[in-house]
Amino acid sequence: MSTDAAGGDDDLKERVTNFLRRNFPQIQMHGGSAAIQHLDRESGEVSIQLGGACSGCGISPMTIQAIKSRMVKEIPEIETVHADTGMGGGGHEGGTSPSFPGETSDDEGDSNEGPQAPF
Repeated sequence: MSTDAAGGDDDLKERVTNFLRRNFPQIQMHGGSAAIQHLDRESGEVSIQLGGACSGCGISPMTIQAIKSRMVKEIPEIETVHADTGMGGGGHEGGTSPSFPGETSDDEGDSNEGPQAPF
């Protein structure tokens, strides 16, 4: 990957993070978190993992739908958004969870708290 492409990915990642922070402050205000799990600039796909209080929250499906519909409108490079809470079989095969920026290894492995938001 060229330096320009890497810089572009960092810029796109920052814009996705800022989009989440700006448009969905209620996620963090209500004890939830949102983290970028995967970002592919070439295909225009991004995967967002909601965690914390979002896991099991009754309105998280509405939050996910709002993220999906608004992100593709506001960030032209993004064509497809995958978002889930990791509950109900979506997203992670085998029950494994991805690592997220800001996670520490001090956390208990049995915690269902979800990923920590990078913001």
